Amino acid sequence: MTPNPESGGAAPPLIGCVFVGTSLDGFIARENGDFDWLVAAGDALGETGYDEFFASVEALVVGRATFDTVRGFVDWPYAGKRVLVLSRTLLRSFDAEAEPDTTVHATLDDVIATLVAEGRRRVYVDGGRTIQSFLRVGLIREITITRAPVLLGTGIPLFGPLDGDVRLRHVGTRELGAGFTQSSYEVLPTS
Repeated sequence: MTPNPESGGAAPPLIGCVFVGTSLDGFIARENGDFDWLVAAGDALGETGYDEFFASVEALVVGRATFDTVRGFVDWPYAGKRVLVLSRTLLRSFDAEAEPDTTVHATLDDVIATLVAEGRRRVYVDGGRTIQSFLRVGLIREITITRAPVLLGTGIPLFGPLDGDVRLRHVGTRELGAGFTQSSYEVLPTS
């Protein structure tokens, strides 16, 4: 597993950034992967800052489930960005010609090595398990969570088991439309 970059005191090779929506009880999707409750607000949500955030990242790292979900959208939401998919199973069925800016990587180490080799520093990390993997190795630096005013009770959690506490500094919280709130955090270095 990739060592935590903070342990050696050197700057991390990249800055992992999270911009995600959750239910009030912390789920990113229903157990079947559906997030209808998140998109139901539509235009009533107002300006979320996503476009500015998206413009600020050089690449995206997503897991298989997130990749499969967005591949089903009418419009490819990651147009113009380099996309790295973290998946052991997709390697066998991926059509590289259909997704020219997208590559599949079996391990987190391979993803990180590829990003560093390509000189990409600021990276959008999306998908529950992928976010958790980046957190465990200390490569998430910014987290923005938009909370929907709904309790799901069960679903796919944003966060899961970690090797220790992850300390955060609250940067700010703002109210969006339709009862949504958005909070931003800086992930503090481990000691």
